[in-house]
Amino acid sequence: MTITGIKNPNADLKSLGIEGTTHQYWNLTPEELVEHTISKKMGVLADSGAIAIKTGKFTGRSPKDRFIVKDSITSDTVDWGEINMPFDADKFDGLYNKILDYFKGKEVYVKDGYACADTKYRLDVRLVSEYPWSSQFLHNMFLRPSKEELLDATPTWNILCAPGFHAVPEVDGTRQSNFAIINFTKKTIIIGGTGYTGEIKKGIFSVLNYELPTNQGVLSMHCSSNVGEDGDTAVFFGLSGTGKTTLSADPNRPLIGDDEHGWSDEGVFNFEGGCYAKTIDLSEEKEPQIWNAIKHGAILENIIFKKGTRTPDFEDSSITQNTRVSYPIYHIDNALPQSKAGIPKNIFFLTCDSFGILPPISKLTKGQAMYHFISGYTAKVAGTEEGVTEPQATFSACFGHPFLPLHPTKYAEMLGEKMDKYNTNVWLVNTGWTGGGFGVGNRMKLRYTRAMITEALNGVLDKVEYTEHPVFGVLVPNTCPNVPDEVLNPRETWADKSEYDATAAELATKFKNNFKKFESQASEDILSASPKIIVTA
Repeated sequence: MTITGIKNPNADLKSLGIEGTTHQYWNLTPEELVEHTISKKMGVLADSGAIAIKTGKFTGRSPKDRFIVKDSITSDTVDWGEINMPFDADKFDGLYNKILDYFKGKEVYVKDGYACADTKYRLDVRLVSEYPWSSQFLHNMFLRPSKEELLDATPTWNILCAPGFHAVPEVDGTRQSNFAIINFTKKTIIIGGTGYTGEIKKGIFSVLNYELPTNQGVLSMHCSSNVGEDGDTAVFFGLSGTGKTTLSADPNRPLIGDDEHGWSDEGVFNFEGGCYAKTIDLSEEKEPQIWNAIKHGAILENIIFKKGTRTPDFEDSSITQNTRVSYPIYHIDNALPQSKAGIPKNIFFLTCDSFGILPPISKLTKGQAMYHFISGYTAKVAGTEEGVTEPQATFSACFGHPFLPLHPTKYAEMLGEKMDKYNTNVWLVNTGWTGGGFGVGNRMKLRYTRAMITEALNGVLDKVEYTEHPVFGVLVPNTCPNVPDEVLNPRETWADKSEYDATAAELATKFKNNFKKFESQASEDILSASPKIIVTA
Protein backbone atom coordinates (compact mmCIF):
# COMPACT_ATOMS: atom_id res chain seq x y z
CA MET A 1 0.00 0.00 0.00
CA THR A 2 1.23 3.50 -0.89
CA ILE A 3 0.25 6.71 0.90
CA THR A 4 0.29 10.14 -0.77
CA GLY A 5 -0.59 13.59 0.58
CA ILE A 6 -0.77 15.45 3.88
CA LYS A 7 -1.82 13.45 6.94
CA ASN A 8 -1.47 13.23 10.65
CA PRO A 9 1.57 10.97 11.08
CA ASN A 10 -0.23 9.14 13.87
CA ALA A 11 -3.37 8.59 11.84
CA ASP A 12 -4.25 5.59 9.71
CA LEU A 13 -7.36 3.89 8.38
CA LYS A 14 -6.80 0.75 10.41
CA SER A 15 -8.64 2.40 13.29
CA LEU A 16 -11.70 2.33 11.00
CA GLY A 17 -11.01 -1.27 10.03
CA ILE A 18 -9.92 -0.29 6.52
CA GLU A 19 -7.05 -2.47 5.36
CA GLY A 20 -5.80 -3.90 2.09
CA THR A 21 -6.20 -0.76 -0.01
CA THR A 22 -3.73 -0.36 -2.86
CA HIS A 23 -3.23 3.38 -2.42
CA GLN A 24 -4.41 6.01 0.05
CA TYR A 25 -4.53 9.63 -1.14
CA TRP A 26 -4.69 11.90 1.90
CA ASN A 27 -5.89 15.48 1.60
CA LEU A 28 -4.98 16.04 -2.02
CA THR A 29 -5.36 19.56 -3.37
CA PRO A 30 -8.30 20.43 -5.64
CA GLU A 31 -5.85 20.54 -8.57
CA GLU A 32 -4.69 17.00 -7.83
CA LEU A 33 -8.24 15.74 -7.38
CA VAL A 34 -9.27 17.28 -10.69
CA GLU A 35 -6.35 15.51 -12.37
CA HIS A 36 -7.38 12.19 -10.81
CA THR A 37 -10.99 12.69 -11.88
CA ILE A 38 -9.95 13.36 -15.47
CA SER A 39 -7.37 10.55 -15.63
CA LYS A 40 -9.98 8.07 -14.35
CA LYS A 41 -12.37 9.36 -17.04
CA MET A 42 -14.85 10.38 -14.35
CA GLY A 43 -15.13 13.98 -15.47
CA VAL A 44 -14.11 16.66 -17.97
CA LEU A 45 -13.26 20.33 -17.74
CA ALA A 46 -15.84 22.93 -18.69
CA ASP A 47 -14.62 26.04 -20.50
CA SER A 48 -14.91 27.95 -17.22
CA GLY A 49 -12.32 25.68 -15.58
CA ALA A 50 -14.86 23.82 -13.44
CA ILE A 51 -14.87 20.01 -13.49
CA ALA A 52 -18.07 18.43 -14.78
CA ILE A 53 -19.07 15.02 -13.43
CA LYS A 54 -22.05 12.68 -13.51
CA THR A 55 -23.33 11.27 -10.22
CA GLY A 56 -24.82 8.16 -11.84
CA LYS A 57 -28.29 6.75 -11.31
CA PHE A 58 -29.03 9.09 -8.42
CA THR A 59 -29.04 12.80 -9.21
CA GLY A 60 -30.59 13.85 -5.91
CA ARG A 61 -31.00 12.67 -2.36
CA SER A 62 -33.00 9.51 -1.74
CA PRO A 63 -34.92 10.35 1.46
CA LYS A 64 -36.60 6.95 1.68
CA ASP A 65 -33.15 5.34 1.85
CA ARG A 66 -31.77 7.51 4.64
CA PHE A 67 -31.74 5.83 8.06
CA ILE A 68 -30.64 6.45 11.65
CA VAL A 69 -29.41 3.62 13.82
CA LYS A 70 -31.85 3.12 16.70
CA ASP A 71 -29.94 2.46 19.90
CA SER A 72 -29.63 3.68 23.50
CA ILE A 73 -28.70 7.21 22.38
CA THR A 74 -31.40 7.74 19.78
CA SER A 75 -34.31 5.50 20.77
CA ASP A 76 -36.04 8.08 23.01
CA THR A 77 -34.77 11.30 21.41
CA VAL A 78 -35.18 10.95 17.63
CA ASP A 79 -38.56 11.76 16.07
CA TRP A 80 -39.10 8.39 14.40
CA GLY A 81 -41.34 8.14 11.35
CA GLU A 82 -41.21 8.61 7.60
CA ILE A 83 -38.45 11.22 7.90
CA ASN A 84 -36.27 9.41 10.45
CA MET A 85 -36.46 5.71 9.77
CA PRO A 86 -34.82 3.38 12.29
CA PHE A 87 -32.04 0.98 11.34
CA ASP A 88 -30.83 -2.02 13.33
CA ALA A 89 -27.38 -1.61 14.91
CA ASP A 90 -26.31 -5.15 13.95
CA LYS A 91 -27.40 -4.56 10.36
CA PHE A 92 -25.31 -1.38 10.35
CA ASP A 93 -22.27 -3.34 11.51
CA GLY A 94 -22.86 -5.90 8.79
CA LEU A 95 -23.01 -3.24 6.06
CA TYR A 96 -20.02 -1.43 7.50
CA ASN A 97 -17.94 -4.61 7.32
CA LYS A 98 -19.04 -5.23 3.75
CA ILE A 99 -17.81 -1.74 2.80
CA LEU A 100 -14.48 -2.54 4.44
CA ASP A 101 -14.22 -5.62 2.24
CA TYR A 102 -15.27 -3.58 -0.78
CA PHE A 103 -12.42 -1.10 -0.21
CA LYS A 104 -9.80 -3.90 -0.26
CA GLY A 105 -7.72 -3.83 -3.42
CA LYS A 106 -8.91 -0.31 -4.29
CA GLU A 107 -7.52 3.19 -4.17
CA VAL A 108 -9.24 5.41 -1.62
CA TYR A 109 -9.30 9.16 -1.08
CA VAL A 110 -9.15 10.54 2.45
CA LYS A 111 -10.17 14.12 3.16
CA ASP A 112 -10.20 15.96 6.48
CA GLY A 113 -12.49 18.94 6.99
CA TYR A 114 -14.71 20.39 9.64
CA ALA A 115 -18.14 21.93 10.16
CA CYS A 116 -19.08 25.04 12.20
CA ALA A 117 -17.16 28.30 11.78
CA ASP A 118 -17.50 28.98 15.51
CA THR A 119 -14.64 26.91 16.91
CA LYS A 120 -16.58 26.35 20.14
CA TYR A 121 -18.83 23.99 18.18
CA ARG A 122 -16.31 22.67 15.64
CA LEU A 123 -17.05 19.18 14.33
CA ASP A 124 -14.04 17.51 12.68
CA VAL A 125 -14.97 15.19 9.82
CA ARG A 126 -12.98 12.60 7.87
CA LEU A 127 -14.29 11.29 4.55
CA VAL A 128 -12.98 8.05 3.07
CA SER A 129 -14.27 7.85 -0.47
CA GLU A 130 -14.00 5.72 -3.54
CA TYR A 131 -14.08 8.65 -5.99
CA PRO A 132 -11.69 11.63 -6.17
CA TRP A 133 -14.52 14.08 -6.84
CA SER A 134 -16.29 13.05 -3.64
CA SER A 135 -13.13 14.16 -1.85
CA GLN A 136 -13.10 17.43 -3.76
CA PHE A 137 -16.75 17.98 -2.81
CA LEU A 138 -15.83 17.75 0.86
CA HIS A 139 -13.04 20.27 0.27
CA ASN A 140 -15.53 22.65 -1.35
CA MET A 141 -18.41 22.28 1.04
CA PHE A 142 -16.78 21.90 4.45
CA LEU A 143 -14.44 24.24 6.26
CA ARG A 144 -10.82 23.66 5.36
CA PRO A 145 -8.13 22.98 8.00
CA SER A 146 -4.73 24.61 7.65
CA LYS A 147 -1.72 22.45 6.77
CA GLU A 148 -0.70 22.52 10.43
CA GLU A 149 -4.18 21.37 11.46
CA LEU A 150 -4.09 18.54 8.90
CA LEU A 151 -0.89 17.23 10.49
CA ASP A 152 -2.80 16.95 13.76
CA ALA A 153 -6.24 16.03 12.37
CA THR A 154 -8.34 13.70 14.51
CA PRO A 155 -11.94 13.33 13.34
CA THR A 156 -14.99 13.43 15.57
CA TRP A 157 -17.11 11.89 12.81
CA ASN A 158 -16.17 9.58 9.94
CA ILE A 159 -17.94 9.12 6.60
CA LEU A 160 -17.38 6.07 4.41
CA CYS A 161 -18.61 6.75 0.89
CA ALA A 162 -18.71 3.84 -1.59
CA PRO A 163 -20.95 4.65 -4.59
CA GLY A 164 -19.97 1.40 -6.31
CA PHE A 165 -21.03 -0.79 -3.40
CA HIS A 166 -24.63 -2.00 -3.48
CA ALA A 167 -26.55 -3.48 -0.59
CA VAL A 168 -28.73 -6.58 -0.86
CA PRO A 169 -32.01 -5.35 0.72
CA GLU A 170 -33.34 -8.74 1.86
CA VAL A 171 -30.02 -9.44 3.60
CA ASP A 172 -28.81 -6.01 4.68
CA GLY A 173 -32.09 -4.47 5.88
CA THR A 174 -32.14 -1.58 3.41
CA ARG A 175 -35.06 -0.63 1.18
CA GLN A 176 -33.04 -0.94 -2.00
CA SER A 177 -29.38 -1.16 -3.00
CA ASN A 178 -28.50 2.46 -2.10
CA PHE A 179 -28.38 3.82 1.44
CA ALA A 180 -27.16 6.60 3.73
CA ILE A 181 -27.10 5.56 7.40
CA ILE A 182 -26.17 7.67 10.44
CA ASN A 183 -24.86 6.00 13.59
CA PHE A 184 -24.72 8.46 16.53
CA THR A 185 -23.09 5.97 18.88
CA LYS A 186 -20.21 5.18 16.53
CA LYS A 187 -20.19 8.72 15.09
CA THR A 188 -20.09 7.26 11.61
CA ILE A 189 -22.06 7.71 8.39
CA ILE A 190 -21.98 5.06 5.68
CA ILE A 191 -23.11 5.85 2.13
CA GLY A 192 -23.40 3.26 -0.61
CA GLY A 193 -24.95 2.72 -4.01
CA THR A 194 -25.21 6.43 -4.82
CA GLY A 195 -22.70 8.96 -6.11
CA TYR A 196 -24.89 11.96 -5.31
CA THR A 197 -22.61 14.21 -3.24
CA GLY A 198 -25.47 15.89 -1.39
CA GLU A 199 -25.76 12.79 0.80
CA ILE A 200 -22.37 13.71 2.33
CA LYS A 201 -23.38 17.29 3.05
CA LYS A 202 -26.84 16.52 4.37
CA GLY A 203 -25.59 13.62 6.47
CA ILE A 204 -23.45 15.94 8.57
CA PHE A 205 -26.21 18.58 8.59
CA SER A 206 -28.52 15.97 10.14
CA VAL A 207 -25.84 15.20 12.72
CA LEU A 208 -25.58 18.87 13.67
CA ASN A 209 -29.39 19.18 13.76
CA TYR A 210 -29.33 16.54 16.49
CA GLU A 211 -26.21 17.32 18.48
CA LEU A 212 -26.28 21.14 18.62
CA PRO A 213 -29.86 21.58 19.94
CA THR A 214 -29.63 18.52 22.19
CA ASN A 215 -26.20 19.02 23.74
CA GLN A 216 -25.16 22.63 23.09
CA GLY A 217 -28.31 24.76 23.23
CA VAL A 218 -27.67 25.96 19.66
CA LEU A 219 -30.55 26.35 17.20
CA SER A 220 -29.54 24.69 13.93
CA MET A 221 -31.11 26.31 10.86
CA HIS A 222 -31.56 25.51 7.16
CA CYS A 223 -31.18 29.09 5.99
CA SER A 224 -28.97 31.73 4.39
CA SER A 225 -27.57 34.67 6.33
CA ASN A 226 -25.87 38.02 5.77
CA VAL A 227 -24.75 40.98 7.86
CA GLY A 228 -24.88 44.75 7.42
CA GLU A 229 -22.20 47.39 7.91
CA ASP A 230 -23.52 48.04 11.42
CA GLY A 231 -23.22 44.38 12.35
CA ASP A 232 -26.94 43.66 12.08
CA THR A 233 -27.36 40.02 11.12
CA ALA A 234 -30.26 38.83 8.97
CA VAL A 235 -31.41 35.25 8.42
CA PHE A 236 -33.42 33.99 5.42
CA PHE A 237 -35.45 30.78 5.48
CA GLY A 238 -37.15 29.47 2.37
CA LEU A 239 -37.77 26.35 0.32
CA SER A 240 -36.68 26.00 -3.30
CA GLY A 241 -38.00 28.73 -5.59
CA THR A 242 -38.75 31.29 -2.88
CA GLY A 243 -35.77 33.56 -3.62
CA LYS A 244 -33.58 32.68 -0.63
CA THR A 245 -30.30 32.80 -2.55
CA THR A 246 -31.30 35.87 -4.57
CA LEU A 247 -32.50 37.94 -1.61
CA SER A 248 -29.64 37.05 0.73
CA ALA A 249 -27.09 37.93 -1.97
CA ASP A 250 -26.86 41.66 -1.33
CA PRO A 251 -23.77 43.59 -2.49
CA ASN A 252 -24.15 45.87 0.54
CA ARG A 253 -24.36 43.02 3.04
CA PRO A 254 -21.55 40.40 3.18
CA LEU A 255 -22.73 36.79 2.98
CA ILE A 256 -22.22 34.65 6.09
CA GLY A 257 -23.44 31.54 4.29
CA ASP A 258 -26.19 30.34 1.98
CA ASP A 259 -27.61 27.14 3.45
CA GLU A 260 -26.82 25.91 6.96
CA HIS A 261 -26.20 27.88 10.17
CA GLY A 262 -26.26 27.72 13.94
CA TRP A 263 -27.60 30.38 16.32
CA SER A 264 -25.77 30.40 19.64
CA ASP A 265 -25.66 32.94 22.45
CA GLU A 266 -22.76 34.60 20.60
CA GLY A 267 -24.53 34.90 17.25
CA VAL A 268 -24.94 33.14 13.91
CA PHE A 269 -22.22 30.96 12.36
CA ASN A 270 -22.01 29.06 9.10
CA PHE A 271 -21.78 25.28 9.27
CA GLU A 272 -20.12 25.09 5.88
CA GLY A 273 -17.22 26.38 3.86
CA GLY A 274 -18.96 26.39 0.51
CA CYS A 275 -22.15 26.57 -1.52
CA TYR A 276 -24.15 23.89 -3.31
CA ALA A 277 -26.36 25.72 -5.75
CA LYS A 278 -28.93 24.61 -8.30
CA THR A 279 -27.96 25.54 -11.85
CA ILE A 280 -31.13 24.79 -13.82
CA ASP A 281 -31.89 27.88 -15.96
CA LEU A 282 -28.92 29.67 -14.42
CA SER A 283 -27.94 32.92 -16.12
CA GLU A 284 -25.38 35.60 -15.42
CA GLU A 285 -28.15 38.19 -15.28
CA LYS A 286 -30.33 36.35 -12.73
CA GLU A 287 -27.61 34.92 -10.47
CA PRO A 288 -24.30 36.71 -11.13
CA GLN A 289 -22.64 35.45 -7.94
CA ILE A 290 -23.31 31.79 -8.72
CA TRP A 291 -22.44 32.31 -12.37
CA ASN A 292 -19.07 33.86 -11.53
CA ALA A 293 -18.32 31.19 -8.91
CA ILE A 294 -18.32 28.45 -11.56
CA LYS A 295 -14.58 28.40 -12.22
CA HIS A 296 -11.55 26.30 -11.39
CA GLY A 297 -12.25 24.38 -8.19
CA ALA A 298 -16.02 24.19 -8.72
CA ILE A 299 -17.76 20.89 -9.47
CA LEU A 300 -20.67 20.84 -11.93
CA GLU A 301 -23.03 17.91 -11.48
CA ASN A 302 -25.13 16.29 -14.19
CA ILE A 303 -25.06 19.20 -16.64
CA ILE A 304 -25.06 18.88 -20.44
CA PHE A 305 -22.69 20.84 -22.67
CA LYS A 306 -23.91 22.80 -25.63
CA LYS A 307 -23.29 20.76 -28.77
CA GLY A 308 -19.67 20.82 -29.90
CA THR A 309 -18.49 22.91 -26.92
CA ARG A 310 -17.49 22.68 -23.28
CA THR A 311 -20.02 25.37 -22.39
CA PRO A 312 -22.73 24.15 -20.00
CA ASP A 313 -26.30 24.38 -21.25
CA PHE A 314 -28.03 25.28 -18.01
CA GLU A 315 -31.45 25.05 -19.65
CA ASP A 316 -30.91 21.37 -20.47
CA SER A 317 -32.62 19.15 -17.89
CA SER A 318 -32.32 15.91 -19.85
CA ILE A 319 -30.36 14.26 -17.02
CA THR A 320 -32.17 15.96 -14.15
CA GLN A 321 -33.88 19.17 -13.04
CA ASN A 322 -31.53 19.03 -10.06
CA THR A 323 -28.34 20.10 -11.83
CA ARG A 324 -25.91 21.48 -9.26
CA VAL A 325 -22.61 23.21 -8.68
CA SER A 326 -20.47 23.08 -5.55
CA TYR A 327 -17.78 25.67 -4.88
CA PRO A 328 -15.83 27.00 -1.90
CA ILE A 329 -17.37 30.09 -0.35
CA TYR A 330 -14.31 32.17 -1.22
CA HIS A 331 -15.51 32.01 -4.83
CA ILE A 332 -18.12 34.56 -3.70
CA ASP A 333 -16.59 38.06 -3.73
CA ASN A 334 -18.88 39.31 -0.99
CA ALA A 335 -18.44 36.38 1.41
CA LEU A 336 -17.60 37.20 5.02
CA PRO A 337 -14.19 35.55 5.65
CA GLN A 338 -14.88 34.50 9.24
CA SER A 339 -18.34 33.09 8.30
CA LYS A 340 -19.94 34.25 11.53
CA ALA A 341 -21.60 37.38 12.92
CA GLY A 342 -23.75 38.59 15.80
CA ILE A 343 -27.26 37.87 17.06
CA PRO A 344 -29.84 38.16 14.25
CA LYS A 345 -31.95 41.30 14.42
CA ASN A 346 -34.32 40.21 11.64
CA ILE A 347 -35.45 36.83 10.35
CA PHE A 348 -37.32 36.40 7.07
CA PHE A 349 -39.53 33.42 6.21
CA LEU A 350 -39.74 33.43 2.42
CA THR A 351 -42.70 31.80 0.71
CA CYS A 352 -43.72 31.71 -2.93
CA ASP A 353 -47.50 31.72 -2.44
CA SER A 354 -48.90 30.89 -5.87
CA PHE A 355 -52.45 31.25 -4.48
CA GLY A 356 -51.88 35.00 -4.08
CA ILE A 357 -53.24 35.13 -0.52
CA LEU A 358 -50.40 35.97 1.85
CA PRO A 359 -49.26 39.61 2.20
CA PRO A 360 -45.98 40.57 0.49
CA ILE A 361 -44.57 41.26 3.94
CA SER A 362 -46.02 40.87 7.42
CA LYS A 363 -44.72 40.89 10.97
CA LEU A 364 -45.18 37.80 13.15
CA THR A 365 -45.74 37.42 16.87
CA LYS A 366 -43.69 34.78 18.67
CA GLY A 367 -46.54 32.28 18.44
CA GLN A 368 -47.06 32.99 14.75
CA ALA A 369 -43.33 32.71 14.08
CA MET A 370 -43.22 29.28 15.72
CA TYR A 371 -46.37 28.19 13.85
CA HIS A 372 -45.10 29.29 10.44
CA PHE A 373 -41.64 27.89 11.21
CA ILE A 374 -43.15 24.47 11.86
CA SER A 375 -45.37 24.82 8.79
CA GLY A 376 -42.56 25.77 6.38
CA TYR A 377 -44.99 26.71 3.62
CA THR A 378 -44.48 27.48 -0.03
CA ALA A 379 -46.32 26.48 -3.21
CA LYS A 380 -45.34 24.83 -6.46
CA VAL A 381 -46.71 26.20 -9.70
CA ALA A 382 -47.79 24.37 -12.82
CA GLY A 383 -44.91 23.13 -14.92
CA THR A 384 -42.25 23.12 -12.20
CA GLU A 385 -42.47 19.35 -11.77
CA GLU A 386 -43.93 16.50 -13.74
CA GLY A 387 -47.59 16.07 -12.84
CA VAL A 388 -48.00 19.54 -11.34
CA THR A 389 -50.79 21.10 -13.42
CA GLU A 390 -52.11 23.63 -10.90
CA PRO A 391 -50.74 25.35 -7.77
CA GLN A 392 -49.91 22.93 -4.96
CA ALA A 393 -49.26 23.85 -1.34
CA THR A 394 -45.99 22.41 -0.03
CA PHE A 395 -44.98 22.21 3.62
CA SER A 396 -41.57 21.29 5.03
CA ALA A 397 -41.23 21.72 8.79
CA CYS A 398 -38.62 24.30 9.79
CA PHE A 399 -37.89 24.72 6.08
CA GLY A 400 -35.81 21.54 6.17
CA HIS A 401 -37.85 18.62 7.56
CA PRO A 402 -35.87 15.85 5.79
CA PHE A 403 -32.81 16.73 7.88
CA LEU A 404 -34.39 17.07 11.34
CA PRO A 405 -33.78 14.14 13.71
CA LEU A 406 -35.73 15.87 16.50
CA HIS A 407 -39.43 16.75 16.55
CA PRO A 408 -40.04 20.09 14.74
CA THR A 409 -41.56 21.65 17.86
CA LYS A 410 -38.14 21.36 19.55
CA TYR A 411 -36.60 23.72 16.98
CA ALA A 412 -39.65 26.01 17.02
CA GLU A 413 -39.58 26.38 20.81
CA MET A 414 -35.88 27.26 20.62
CA LEU A 415 -36.71 29.91 18.01
CA GLY A 416 -39.40 31.38 20.25
CA GLU A 417 -37.05 31.47 23.25
CA LYS A 418 -34.39 33.29 21.23
CA MET A 419 -36.93 35.77 19.86
CA ASP A 420 -37.87 36.66 23.43
CA LYS A 421 -34.30 36.76 24.68
CA TYR A 422 -32.90 38.94 21.90
CA ASN A 423 -36.02 40.84 20.74
CA THR A 424 -35.57 39.51 17.21
CA ASN A 425 -38.12 40.44 14.52
CA VAL A 426 -39.58 37.69 12.35
CA TRP A 427 -41.17 38.59 9.01
CA LEU A 428 -43.21 36.51 6.58
CA VAL A 429 -42.40 37.52 3.00
CA ASN A 430 -44.47 36.37 0.03
CA THR A 431 -42.37 36.38 -3.14
CA GLY A 432 -45.19 34.68 -5.05
CA TRP A 433 -48.37 36.02 -6.62
CA THR A 434 -50.47 39.13 -6.14
CA GLY A 435 -53.77 40.26 -7.70
CA GLY A 436 -54.88 36.65 -8.02
CA GLY A 437 -53.37 33.21 -8.02
CA PHE A 438 -51.08 31.66 -10.62
CA GLY A 439 -52.54 32.13 -14.10
CA VAL A 440 -54.59 35.17 -13.06
CA GLY A 441 -52.40 37.46 -10.97
CA ASN A 442 -48.79 38.48 -11.39
CA ARG A 443 -45.57 37.52 -9.63
CA MET A 444 -44.56 40.01 -6.97
CA LYS A 445 -42.02 42.44 -8.42
CA LEU A 446 -38.52 41.72 -7.13
CA ARG A 447 -37.87 45.43 -6.62
CA TYR A 448 -40.84 45.63 -4.26
CA THR A 449 -39.65 42.61 -2.27
CA ARG A 450 -36.14 44.05 -2.03
CA ALA A 451 -37.56 47.41 -0.90
CA MET A 452 -39.68 45.79 1.83
CA ILE A 453 -36.75 43.74 3.13
CA THR A 454 -34.50 46.81 3.06
CA GLU A 455 -36.98 48.87 5.08
CA ALA A 456 -37.41 46.03 7.57
CA LEU A 457 -33.62 45.83 7.96
CA ASN A 458 -33.35 49.61 8.33
CA GLY A 459 -35.99 49.68 11.07
CA VAL A 460 -38.43 51.79 9.03
CA LEU A 461 -41.16 49.14 9.31
CA ASP A 462 -40.87 49.27 13.09
CA LYS A 463 -42.40 52.75 12.97
CA VAL A 464 -45.42 52.33 10.68
CA GLU A 465 -49.00 51.36 11.43
CA TYR A 466 -50.22 47.82 10.85
CA THR A 467 -53.49 46.05 10.06
CA GLU A 468 -54.17 42.49 11.17
CA HIS A 469 -54.85 40.01 8.39
CA PRO A 470 -58.38 38.64 8.96
CA VAL A 471 -57.48 34.98 8.29
CA PHE A 472 -53.82 34.51 9.17
CA GLY A 473 -53.69 37.14 11.91
CA VAL A 474 -50.30 38.47 10.83
CA LEU A 475 -49.61 42.20 10.99
CA VAL A 476 -49.53 43.89 7.58
CA PRO A 477 -47.81 47.31 7.27
CA ASN A 478 -50.10 50.02 5.92
CA THR A 479 -47.23 51.72 4.14
CA CYS A 480 -43.65 51.03 3.03
CA PRO A 481 -41.29 53.37 1.15
CA ASN A 482 -40.90 52.56 -2.56
CA VAL A 483 -43.87 50.17 -2.50
CA PRO A 484 -47.41 51.25 -3.53
CA ASP A 485 -49.80 51.03 -0.55
CA GLU A 486 -52.30 48.94 -2.52
CA VAL A 487 -49.66 46.24 -3.06
CA LEU A 488 -49.28 45.66 0.70
CA ASN A 489 -52.85 44.44 1.25
CA PRO A 490 -53.31 41.31 -0.91
CA ARG A 491 -57.12 41.38 -0.79
CA GLU A 492 -57.17 44.85 -2.31
CA THR A 493 -55.15 43.62 -5.32
CA TRP A 494 -57.86 41.12 -6.30
CA ALA A 495 -60.64 42.23 -8.65
CA ASP A 496 -63.06 39.75 -7.05
CA LYS A 497 -62.85 40.16 -3.25
CA SER A 498 -65.22 37.26 -2.56
CA GLU A 499 -62.95 34.97 -4.59
CA TYR A 500 -59.99 36.13 -2.50
CA ASP A 501 -61.90 35.30 0.69
CA ALA A 502 -62.81 31.84 -0.58
CA THR A 503 -59.25 31.09 -1.68
CA ALA A 504 -57.90 32.38 1.64
CA ALA A 505 -60.20 29.94 3.47
CA GLU A 506 -58.94 27.11 1.26
CA LEU A 507 -55.30 27.95 2.01
CA ALA A 508 -56.05 28.25 5.73
CA THR A 509 -57.58 24.77 5.62
CA LYS A 510 -54.41 23.42 4.00
CA PHE A 511 -52.36 24.93 6.83
CA LYS A 512 -54.64 23.41 9.46
CA ASN A 513 -54.65 19.97 7.87
CA ASN A 514 -50.87 19.97 7.58
CA PHE A 515 -50.45 21.03 11.21
CA LYS A 516 -52.55 18.21 12.66
CA LYS A 517 -49.52 15.92 12.85
CA PHE A 518 -47.69 18.42 15.07
CA GLU A 519 -50.54 19.42 17.39
CA SER A 520 -49.91 16.84 20.12
CA GLN A 521 -46.49 18.34 20.93
CA ALA A 522 -47.23 22.00 20.19
CA SER A 523 -47.66 24.58 22.96
CA GLU A 524 -50.78 26.73 23.38
CA ASP A 525 -48.79 29.72 22.13
CA ILE A 526 -48.15 27.88 18.85
CA LEU A 527 -51.66 26.48 18.51
CA SER A 528 -53.22 29.90 19.05
CA ALA A 529 -51.49 31.14 15.88
CA SER A 530 -53.47 28.82 13.63
CA PRO A 531 -55.30 30.71 10.85
CA LYS A 532 -59.01 31.45 11.25
CA ILE A 533 -61.43 30.27 8.60
CA ILE A 534 -64.10 32.89 8.01
CA VAL A 535 -67.37 31.45 6.77
CA THR A 536 -69.22 33.86 4.48
CA ALA A 537 -72.88 33.62 3.53
